[in-house]
Amino acid sequence: MTAVDTIIYRPVRDEFAYTFGGRMPVAHVRSGDILQVHTEDCFGGLVRGPADLPSQVCRMPYLNPASGPFFVEDAEPGDTLAVHVVSIVPARNWGVSSTFPHFGALTSTSHTASLQPPLEERVWRYDIDQQAVVVRFHATKSGHSVDLPLEPMIGTIGVAPAGMEVRSTIVPDRHGGNLDTPELRAGTTVYFGVNMHGAMLALGDGHARQGEGEACGVGVEVATVTTLTVEVIKGVSTAWPRLETDREIMSIGCARPLEDAYRVAHRDLVAWTSQLTGLDDLDAYQLMSQAGRAPIGNVCDPNYTVLAAVDKGLLPQPQPVHDGVHARLRQRAAGLR
Repeated sequence: MTAVDTIIYRPVRDEFAYTFGGRMPVAHVRSGDILQVHTEDCFGGLVRGPADLPSQVCRMPYLNPASGPFFVEDAEPGDTLAVHVVSIVPARNWGVSSTFPHFGALTSTSHTASLQPPLEERVWRYDIDQQAVVVRFHATKSGHSVDLPLEPMIGTIGVAPAGMEVRSTIVPDRHGGNLDTPELRAGTTVYFGVNMHGAMLALGDGHARQGEGEACGVGVEVATVTTLTVEVIKGVSTAWPRLETDREIMSIGCARPLEDAYRVAHRDLVAWTSQLTGLDDLDAYQLMSQAGRAPIGNVCDPNYTVLAAVDKGLLPQPQPVHDGVHARLRQRAAGLR
């Protein structure tokens, strides 16, 4: 049996990636290896409180840094890379969020132009209490504060795109990228189609928590220490990112307008369900229509993200996804605790 390595990667500032594709690998990993990755927040740690307006302390296009890419041995185009999220631990006891003048769901943008005044640029600092497992919101114009559950997630994760493309880490698409879904939490396995030799996995943009849709365009941004384990599934292609938890399977669609992202996700989940269960496509479609969930990832990035999810317990004797890789990686992760 091949020995399993634990690879710890802590990038220095000039090592961060701002694209998927077009980068040399920072390390090589094999199926079964444990990868502990230090990630930075979307502002590169430069926004620390209300006085640090992103437009003044950050420099475009150097937003949304990712750690990586990691070359995965034996991963070839046409394969699928399974990535199990073992844990996501905030690396600081604070996080930040913000509003921007022409960014987010409730303001005019370059694509949705209007005569309304742009939003004020403002920063909120959140306290993170890992012992109490809470994130503390403080209003900026009153004394109101409230504790919200600490629910760490990875906003950006993916592989190199197809066709030798280079894509900004801000963009979500078939290769993954800035998916911004709270479903990317510890205990989830995400499946990516491999587009180039070595897959070139990268991740970053941790959130201490985020509401569905990420309405203002910014979660509670935080640096993390994220632990992963990976496995290459040979000869099986995956067109769009897919997720599996102990309870559900989920397909991800990324597009504009929002309804096209919805359609992509649900078309993929219908096909996946039919493949796993033998259900007729229309029977699977009907079941998704009555029993499915459609959590929204984001409504602010260059592409929007929508998920289609269904409880595995509602499916008729589904085949284990990729011969049970989620359970296998989950068991491996349990041995790390």
